Amino acid sequence: MYRYLTLFLLTLIACSPETSYPEVAKWAGQADNVTIIRDDFGVPHVYGKTDADAVFGLLYAQCEDDFRRVERNFTWAIGRLAEAEGEDAIYSDLRAKLFMTKDEAKMNYQSAPDWLKKLCVAWADGINYYLHTHPEVEPKVIKKYEPWMTMYFTEGSIGGDIERVSTRKIKAFYEGEKLAEEINEVDYFMEEPKGSNGFAVSGDLTESGDAMLLINPHTSFYFRGEVHAVSEEGLNAYGAVTWGQFFVYQGFNENTGWMHTSTYTDVIDEFKQTILEKEDGLYYQYGEEERKVEVKEVTLKYRVDGSMKEKTFPIYRTHHGPITHEVDGKWTATALMWEPVKALEQSYIRSKKKNLAEFNEMMDIRTNSSNNTVFADSEGNIAYYHGNFIPIRDEQFDYTQPVDGSNPATDWQGLHPVEEAITVMNPLNGWIQNCNSTPFTSAAQYSPKKEDYPGYMSRIPENFRAVHAIGLLADAKGLTIDKMIDLAYDPYLPAFEKVIPGLIAAYDQAPDVSISGPIEVLRNWDMRTGVESVGMTLAHFYGMNLYRYAEVPEDLIGMDRFNYFGTDLSEADRLDIFIKAITEVEERMGNWNTPWGEVNRFQRKDGSIDLQFDDDALSIPVGMTTGRWGALAAYGMRSSQDTDKIYGTRGNSFVAVVEFGNKVKAKTILAGGQSGDSNSPHFYDQAEMYANQQFKEIAYYREDVEARAEETYKPGKR
Repeated sequence: MYRYLTLFLLTLIACSPETSYPEVAKWAGQADNVTIIRDDFGVPHVYGKTDADAVFGLLYAQCEDDFRRVERNFTWAIGRLAEAEGEDAIYSDLRAKLFMTKDEAKMNYQSAPDWLKKLCVAWADGINYYLHTHPEVEPKVIKKYEPWMTMYFTEGSIGGDIERVSTRKIKAFYEGEKLAEEINEVDYFMEEPKGSNGFAVSGDLTESGDAMLLINPHTSFYFRGEVHAVSEEGLNAYGAVTWGQFFVYQGFNENTGWMHTSTYTDVIDEFKQTILEKEDGLYYQYGEEERKVEVKEVTLKYRVDGSMKEKTFPIYRTHHGPITHEVDGKWTATALMWEPVKALEQSYIRSKKKNLAEFNEMMDIRTNSSNNTVFADSEGNIAYYHGNFIPIRDEQFDYTQPVDGSNPATDWQGLHPVEEAITVMNPLNGWIQNCNSTPFTSAAQYSPKKEDYPGYMSRIPENFRAVHAIGLLADAKGLTIDKMIDLAYDPYLPAFEKVIPGLIAAYDQAPDVSISGPIEVLRNWDMRTGVESVGMTLAHFYGMNLYRYAEVPEDLIGMDRFNYFGTDLSEADRLDIFIKAITEVEERMGNWNTPWGEVNRFQRKDGSIDLQFDDDALSIPVGMTTGRWGALAAYGMRSSQDTDKIYGTRGNSFVAVVEFGNKVKAKTILAGGQSGDSNSPHFYDQAEMYANQQFKEIAYYREDVEARAEETYKPGKR
C-alpha cells in the first residue's frame, strides 16, 4: 500500500515543462527497485534488481555527488558546450557534429541491442529523476537527458580520441581563416603529463599467492568518482566512473580487474583528399573513381552576454571521415574509431567478465581505441593488451604524416584481431607494468619483441616512470596490498640521475660561492621526493627551467631529451639555468632553502570545475611530484597557475590496489573526497589521507557495506 501511495504522491508533484506525470511515475517506480548505501567515506553502493535499475541508481548517485561535472561532460560530448561557455567553444561543438550529428546519434541508439537500449534509457531516467527531485538544481544547457546522448561518450578517457582532433584547425578550415599559432612548447612542458600506471603481479610474487592489480590513473582531479554498482543480473563492479557514464571505467569485480593506460598506438590517421567541383556538387578522387562528398549542414548555438546566437556550418565527409582541416592546400579527412554502439557495449560488458578467457572474448570487440589494458583475475592470470582498436595498414606509407586519400592502397584494411596485437599473458617473471611507455619492456625479458610487430603498433619510447617501475618490480617479492602501495609511491626520481651530477660537475669546474649552498644541498640529495626535502625543491625548479631555457636538438625526445641537459648541454648553460631556478624559488618563496612541502600543496576550496587557488587560503603539504621526473605517484599543476606555490590539478586521483582470491580485497584513495559539494563531510575527508598516502579499505560484500553504512535510501528519498 505504501509503495503505491508513494507513487501517487510523486505523480502529483509539479512537473517541469520537460517532464510528464507518467514519466515521473515510471521513474519513481524504478527508484523503488534501487537501494543506495553510502559508506563512511560517502562512496555510493548502488543495488538494483536489474542492470538497468543499477544504472538508474548509479546516475542518480553521481548527480548527487557532482551534477555539474556530469552535466559538463555531456554538454561537451553532444556538442552544446558553446551554449554554456560562449563562442570559443563552438569549434569543439562542431567537432562533435563532424563525427556524428544528433540525428545520427539517434539512429545509432535505435540500432543498439535491446539490452543496451534499456541501460541507455535507465541512464537518462536516473539523471532526469535527480533533476525532478532537486528543483533547486538548474541545468545550464540540457534540460532533459535522452538515451541517444550516451552514443557520444562511450569510453571513459579524458576526451578520448576526438580530443586529439584540433579545434584550432577545424576553425581555420570552416571559417576560411589562417591557421592560428599552436601552443608554444614551454606551455606544454609546464603541464603535468597525461598518463597512468598499471601493474599486475602473479601469485608468485605475493604473500597470499593471489594475483594483484595496481590501478593508478593520472587524471585531472575530480574527473572520476568512486562507485560500486550491483544487480541481480550479475553486475558487481567497483572502481572509478567518469562522471556521467554508466560503467566502471577502471576497477574490478569479484573475479577480474582492469586498468587502462593511455595508448600511443596509431589509431588516428589523416587522408588528404583531391576535391573536384562539379555542377551537381563536390566530388573527391579515389583511384579511378570520382566519389560524391557527403555534405550536411549544422546550426550551433552559442552564448553571448547572456543571450543566445546561432551559427550555421557545412559538414563535409568522405569515406575516410569528416574533413577537419587542410594540409598542403588539400582538404584533409580524419579517420578514427567511431562505432558508438559497439564501443558502449564493450565498455559495459567489460565489468561483468569472470576470467581471462571471457576478457579476451570481450577485447575482440576491438573498440577500446585510446587505451592499453592491464589485467588480473582470481584464477591467478595477469595480462597486458597494448591498444585494442588497431587498423591494418600498408607499411609502405608513412602514417605519421597525412597520406594520399586518392590512393586506395592507403585505406585501412580492417582491424588486427587481438591475437595479432601486442599482448603479454602470464609472463614467467610474474609481473607486468605499463606507464604509458613502450610495451617492449612491459615484462622484462618476457616482453614482446619489437621486430615481431608493424611499426605503427607502438612508436612510444621508454619513459622515466617505466624505468622506475621496472627497477622496483624486478626486486618485488612477498607483496601485500600495503607493500604494493609503498611500491607505487616509491619516492625515487630517476630523471635526475644524469641531470644533477651534470650540474655538480659543471659547478666543480667553475665554483661560484654565491650558489655553493644550493649546490651542496643537491650534492647530498638522495634524489627522493618528500615534504621535508629542499633538494626536491631545487631539482624541480632546475628541471623546469631547463625545459624553459635550454636549447635541445630537435630529434631528441623523451628521456634522451632530459638526459641531454646533464650530459651534453654546455656547463655554462647548466650553471646559468640553475641560477635562474634559484632566483625563481627565492621570488616565489622568499628563500631558496625551502622544503618541498612548503611549495607543493593540495587545496580544494570549492566544487568548481575551473579550479582556482589562493596562497593565503588553507592548503596542506604534498610530498609527491610530477611524473616528468619518474615519480610513479604523480602530482602536478596546470601551466596557467599564477600563484607562488604549486597546487596539484592532476596526477594520482583515484588509486586502487586489488588482491584477488577466495574473496576480493582492495584499498583505495581519492583526491579530496567523493563529493563535489563543499558543504558535504565527504568533500575533503580524504585530503590528509591522500597527501599522506593512507589508503582506506573498501567494502565490497553486502554485509561489509551494511556494517559501514552511513546512510541507506531510495533515489528521491534523501
